[in-house]
Amino acid sequence: MPKNPTAERVETVVKSDSAWRAELTPEQFYVLRQHGTERAGTSPLNREKREGMFVCAACGMSLFSSGAKFESGSGWPSFDRPAAKAAVSEHDDRSHFTLRTEVRCARCDGHLGHVFSDGPRESTSLRYCINGAALKFRPDDG
Repeated sequence: MPKNPTAERVETVVKSDSAWRAELTPEQFYVLRQHGTERAGTSPLNREKREGMFVCAACGMSLFSSGAKFESGSGWPSFDRPAAKAAVSEHDDRSHFTLRTEVRCARCDGHLGHVFSDGPRESTSLRYCINGAALKFRPDDG
């Protein structure tokens, strides 16, 4: 059960594993559908500095604005807030012998990463630590 149910509802996308495999790269499938983690420092999106929107690599849902991105030093793209409260859902993750908060795409339920409370104090104090393989970047036109 999601930790942050909202009044806003997002139309969901449900597909079979074989359909997702046909649409996603092997790394995207591993991260988004099998709750995997890419190796730290491997995503080109770590260096993305243009204005635009980071969207779900599986379903295209707008997830994080470039204005929310910051350099955390973690090796993964980091954001202090989602583009909209209804864009992501949060779930308890008890794997790896600890309790963390997993972040998923609200539209396709794809695993994105985790949220931690060690983000920038001058904003939300949150750090959405997101796998680059779970995202695509759409630059602003103009």
